[in-house]
Amino acid sequence: MSPRMKDLCYWGLGFICGIALLIQVQNHLYSNYRVEGKSMVPTLQEGNRLIVTKLGFDERDIEHFDIIVFHKNEREDYVKRVIGLPGDEIAYKNGFLYINQQYIEESYIKDKADLRIGPEQTGSFTLKSLMGVDKVPEGMLFVLGDNRDKSYDSRHFGFVPIDEVVGKVNMRYWPLTKWQADF
Repeated sequence: MSPRMKDLCYWGLGFICGIALLIQVQNHLYSNYRVEGKSMVPTLQEGNRLIVTKLGFDERDIEHFDIIVFHKNEREDYVKRVIGLPGDEIAYKNGFLYINQQYIEESYIKDKADLRIGPEQTGSFTLKSLMGVDKVPEGMLFVLGDNRDKSYDSRHFGFVPIDEVVGKVNMRYWPLTKWQADF
């Protein structure tokens, strides 16, 4: 084999190994996600492209108000905001959030006149009235979309098992004019 052909083989092998490494990194460290629907307006818009961190993800990494992606079923992933963690008592009174009986301001859903979004979209409920329990069970999350009027979320399908969480949204990279890191 000529030296030129040998170099070409080494470059080809390096390229193939690089692609294989890139695929492994994407499968284990992060994932791309495309927002579908209007449930997270105004925070996220339909068609936004997100980077979701998956590496070393477990229950201890999830905090109140994180935006997560989770498997809703075998074919669908949803993106929602974490409102309740295991052991939390969740209540909405006239559209205002109380976690463990403490009022929490939800600045991400402040009234947006053009979108007709505001706290009144959430209404009033407790976990007891929705699901018959006082607190978020161990290993579960209570999630809501920011556009409460258009969101199919824990109010409808119940708690999300933590082991169904793909990861946390940490960057919107598309459209470029809406680029944002650390949600």
